[in-house]
Amino acid sequence: MTLPNVADAVIDAEKVRDYLLSDSHPIGRFKATYFRSLGFNLADWESLRDALLAHAREGNAAPGQASLFGQKYEVRGTLVGPSDRGEVISVWIVRSGEEVPRFVTAYPR
Repeated sequence: MTLPNVADAVIDAEKVRDYLLSDSHPIGRFKATYFRSLGFNLADWESLRDALLAHAREGNAAPGQASLFGQKYEVRGTLVGPSDRGEVISVWIVRSGEEVPRFVTAYPR
């Protein structure tokens, strides 16, 4: 299954810059090490955003936990970086009353 309305998927810049590629975020700093090993960096954070959007379009989405806030989905697949590739799980939510999937997080599989 593909992520619903994946063509309209949204990733906030802060999720990439201040979380996934942050050396100082309490949780994100551990993820930053992994994403840097694939060749992503803070100076070109847009390349990670674009790779995550491609990952969402090409990976297999599975419905996750539903809540009052909306329906979550997990996408599993290969994330292609500038210097390497790795298996990643990305988490998305379609908020209640919306149709657009929004990026929540990503981590190595």
